Formats: sequence, C-alpha cells, structure tokens
Amino acid sequence: MQNQVKENYTISGYFVFFLISVSQAAANILNFQSLVLGDADQDAWISIILMGLSLHLIIWMVYKMLGYPAKDVIDLHRTIFGKFIGNAVSLLLVGYYFIMALFYFRAYIEIIQVWVFPTIRTWAMAGFLICVIFYVVSGGFRVVAGFSFFYVALIPILFLLYFPTRQGNFHNLLPLLNHSFLDLLKGSKSSSFIFFGLEALLIYFPFLKLPEKNVKWAHFALLFTTFKYTAIIIVTLMYFSQGLLKHTLWPILAMSKIIELSFIARFEYFYIFMWLMVIIPTVCIPIWCCTRIMKRVTTLKPRLSLPIILAALFIVALTFNERTKIDALEKFIHELGFYFIFAYIPLLFIITSIALRSKSNVVK
Repeated sequence: MQNQVKENYTISGYFVFFLISVSQAAANILNFQSLVLGDADQDAWISIILMGLSLHLIIWMVYKMLGYPAKDVIDLHRTIFGKFIGNAVSLLLVGYYFIMALFYFRAYIEIIQVWVFPTIRTWAMAGFLICVIFYVVSGGFRVVAGFSFFYVALIPILFLLYFPTRQGNFHNLLPLLNHSFLDLLKGSKSSSFIFFGLEALLIYFPFLKLPEKNVKWAHFALLFTTFKYTAIIIVTLMYFSQGLLKHTLWPILAMSKIIELSFIARFEYFYIFMWLMVIIPTVCIPIWCCTRIMKRVTTLKPRLSLPIILAALFIVALTFNERTKIDALEKFIHELGFYFIFAYIPLLFIITSIALRSKSNVVK
C-alpha cells in the first residue's frame, strides 16, 4: 500500500468537479455533434443523456474500490496481480494517458491551423503549448487542479447558444423517439468519447481530501457535462439540417460565426483562444498521470520523466501531419476509451470486490 499523500499536496474534494468537467470539455465540444449523429439522428440528445446517466455507475465503482482508505489504481493492481505483474499493468496506463493527451494536444493545434493561422508550422505551435504544459505540470498536482478552476470562467460562453437558437427550427428535432432502443444505445456508444476524462480519477484519487464525503462533486460534474452536451446538440440539430451537419467538421465554430457584437467581429476566434484555457488542463491532467505512474512504479522522479514524456509528445504530434492520420487517431481513441471505461473499470471493480471479500473471509 502506498504512503499516505501529505496534506499539503492534497486538494479540497470539490475540486474534482472542475477536474472532471474540464477533462470532459477539451476539443470535443467543438466537433462532437457530427460524430454522434450517425445512429440516432435527431434523437442523438437522448443517447447523450443515456450515456451520462450510465457513467454515474462508473463513478460509484471508482469511489467504492479506491476508498477506505484512499488509494490509487496502482495499489489495486499490486493487490490483485502482485507487485511485479501489477507494476507492469500499471505501466500500460502510461500509454493510455499519453495517447489521450496526444489526441487533445494535436486536435487543438489542427483547429488553430485551420481557423486562425493556416501557415503556422505544427512544430511552432506544439513547442509553445509544450512550454506551457511543462510549466503547469512541473508545479505539481495542486497547480494542475488550480488551473482547471479557470474553466468556470468559460461557462457563461454557453449562453451564447441563444444566437443560433433564434435562427434554428424546432421541427428539425421531430419526430421524437423515432429510433429503437438499440439505435439509441449505439448512439450512446458513439457519444461516449465526449465523457472521456473521468478515468484520471483512478490516479489522483489519493490527492482528494475526504473523497468519501465529497463524491457528490464528481456526480455534479457528470450531471453538468450531460446537461451541457445535451443543450449543445439540441441547438445544433435545430440550426443545421442533418445532411449538412454530417459534413460540418466544427459545428460550434460554424454557428459562432453568426454572432455579431459591436466590439468583436469574428467571434469564432474568441471561442478558439478562450478554449486554450480548457485544452491546457485537459492535456496536463493525463500528462501528470503519466509522471505519477512512473514515479510510483519505477521511482523515476517527475523532474526527469516529465521532460521525456513532453519530448515524446512533441515528436509524435509532428507525425500526425495529415487529416487522415488525425481521423485514424480519433477513431482509435474512441474505441480505446470506451472499452477502458466500460470494460476495464467494471472488471477491475468485480475482481477487487471478490479479492477483498475473500481476504475478509480468510481473516474471519
């Protein structure tokens, strides 16, 4: 069992609301609509609600198996598989969190290149972001958590959906419930990627003060994410026809172009640059998870592992220099994240429950 995290390194339990909320925003919020439309069409908002509700069970599993006393997934691996195999399994998670960070990192750079600076080199933008990420992550988990707090300043931007709503057509949402339950479930699977990010809880759980008393904040974060994406998909379906939406890569940015204010002409630029405050913690959290796992499993200090991981992130990001490669990465991430959340976490919960029950029977 790991040593208890020192209190001066922990954060208040309510910070998990911001950590989960900001992780589930990322670049997905700008282009998720066209990706979730395939199976449920105008009922896609129902699929999102179903997915959001199902994830409350996943959060319950995570808190149940990591609490009493607080521990992380590395401890679970060692308890179930032994130290050697457990550490090997934990090292595989470094790859998972690295790939997640890579996708969010490269997706935002692509948005900058397409919408703002078409001639900017990938290495230049990647280098700038790497410097910011290094500064944040090197400050420790409290700095990463504090940076995620800035997400609350971006919540009012959601009210700007009022403008495309005025030009939308409610009849685009009809007929309601026109798809079978199986189609809705397929739509839920397609929408699962917009909820990725809560799995980092497996690593930073011991850094939460009194997690068993603050589990409500994790559920509030999931409720907020579900409401946010449901509202956005409804407005988008009202604004676009389904045929046009399926061929629109970034619907949020397309809708923001109609917003006209006296002090800003191109509102989509405002969206893109403000979203930098979301992308930075979204990438920093999985990168910090990588350094934490490396420290716990290999005793490699973060001051050594962080530059290595960021150098790898920079180099690998440069290899995704075509839209087809980014699409392939995105599809791979969607499948990997879905099975990680809905297969690996429940399986780990079942094995942990059996192991703890067997241990308690032996003690008796």
